[in-house]
Amino acid sequence: MTTHQGSCHCGRVTFEVDGEIDSALSCNCSICQRKGSLLWFVPRTSLRLSTPESDLASYTFNKHVIQHRFCPTCGIHPYGEGKAPNGDAMAAVNIRCIEGIDLAAVPVHHFDGRSK
Repeated sequence: MTTHQGSCHCGRVTFEVDGEIDSALSCNCSICQRKGSLLWFVPRTSLRLSTPESDLASYTFNKHVIQHRFCPTCGIHPYGEGKAPNGDAMAAVNIRCIEGIDLAAVPVHHFDGRSK
């Protein structure tokens, strides 16, 4: 299993995440469309913050079920937290924040979050 390193733009938020990036999701909901994230879903236990969680800011909206986590200094959104359909804790990691990723090589699936 590969361990990836990632961060926000200014480096205040750093993390490691385990897994193989075989695809990403591009969502057109009101927040994702504005952020432009490419999301990779992993169990929350696969994501390890090097930064204390108290150093991150969080935003929720609509049903308040997803914590959109971001750096309060540079504003970059490295990941979000929520529950998988089976109730397990999950993280949606923005692969644009992971070092050394060839984004052109990652298949992107488009999700119609706007209609949900």
